[in-house]
Amino acid sequence: MSDKESKMIEFYKMSGSGNDFIIIDNRDLSLNVGDISKFVRKVCRHKISVGADGLFLIEPSDRADFKWQFFNSDGSSAEMCGNGSRCVARYAYLKGIAGKKMSWETIAGIISAEVEGDVVKVKLTNPSAVQLGIEIDAAGRQFSLDKVDTGVPHAVAFVDNLDTCDVFQCGRHIRHHEHFQPKGTNADFATVIDLHKIRLRTYERGVEDETLACGTGMVAAVLAAAERGFVESPVDVLVQSGETLRIYFERKNGHWQEIYLEGKVKIVYQGFLFAEAYK
Repeated sequence: MSDKESKMIEFYKMSGSGNDFIIIDNRDLSLNVGDISKFVRKVCRHKISVGADGLFLIEPSDRADFKWQFFNSDGSSAEMCGNGSRCVARYAYLKGIAGKKMSWETIAGIISAEVEGDVVKVKLTNPSAVQLGIEIDAAGRQFSLDKVDTGVPHAVAFVDNLDTCDVFQCGRHIRHHEHFQPKGTNADFATVIDLHKIRLRTYERGVEDETLACGTGMVAAVLAAAERGFVESPVDVLVQSGETLRIYFERKNGHWQEIYLEGKVKIVYQGFLFAEAYK
């Protein structure tokens, strides 16, 4: 790759219900940016560079249509991302990397998806068993949390009023609580509206802030609510971006399976990164 080419990196900026991502096609494995974590941190900075909650590199696979490398905005590698999955699926279809029905490799396992216009339905890997009622003290108050790994770890708290909930402070303390070490956890705050609808806010590990949506967090909150008998499939989840997504699930042999996340994906723009964006 020439010096000129190394300074001009084609990318897409996409948004899945308020989670925004940078996606780069690296199937030829030619990306040459040095320290990849440093590169991710720099291009994900809002106002200074592109700005995003995370970054995906699309790479070749001999087991599926492709595989991804996924990085949080702090440069850390992450196992899974629900809303990112939907963005990547639409990107792969639009770029001719895969058909409307596709599958790809992640650290969490093989993910499959179906694209229909701007709506993407993703089948996620099966979650861990839900652990109910973990009592901890965080941010000066006591929480009863439900723990579930939906590709990445989540701790779910059901609260009466999401509008007055200090998601940043409480989420930050839960995220770093000793109970969830050494990896830490994402922290979700949910309110059940009815048998098929909940509202959710999430503090995301790796972003280290509240995000407008979190796909794996939606699944975690819905499954925790289902484990408690609060909801039944399908469940609509209202997130901070103002959008609504739908979660489908089944219980088989005592385990939650057939987990699907469905919602709209937006193409924000296509562009080229100059070296100044990440040097």
